[in-house]
Amino acid sequence: MKQSLALIALVVRDYDAAIDFYTRVLEFDLLEDTYQPEQDKRWVVVRPKGAGTASILLAKASGPEQDSRVGNQTGGRVFLFLQTDDFERDFTLYQSRGVNFVRAPKRESYGTVAVFEDLYGTLWDLIEFA
Repeated sequence: MKQSLALIALVVRDYDAAIDFYTRVLEFDLLEDTYQPEQDKRWVVVRPKGAGTASILLAKASGPEQDSRVGNQTGGRVFLFLQTDDFERDFTLYQSRGVNFVRAPKRESYGTVAVFEDLYGTLWDLIEFA
């Protein structure tokens, strides 16, 4: 059996604001932005640059329950882990673009890591494994 993680749904408030953040600020690739008239929604997929990475489906919240989860889909824990091949480069770039780091860089036995928020407060690790 061969399997891989293909998509992770991330609930957002606005497609265009999320696309802007992920493509302009974090420099992810926009793989697809297709309107689905039968469901009156868009299929928006972004992915970090690099081979072998899972993609993120930016899913606009529909209704109060989903809207209440935007930015806090994991109850305050880090939700996503963005692996980099150059921590200092990406940390410096993201800081210069106004990304809010809620935990400063720290060297651990497994690598260098800092925690940042996306535009809605979802927590991410920026990590360069040792």
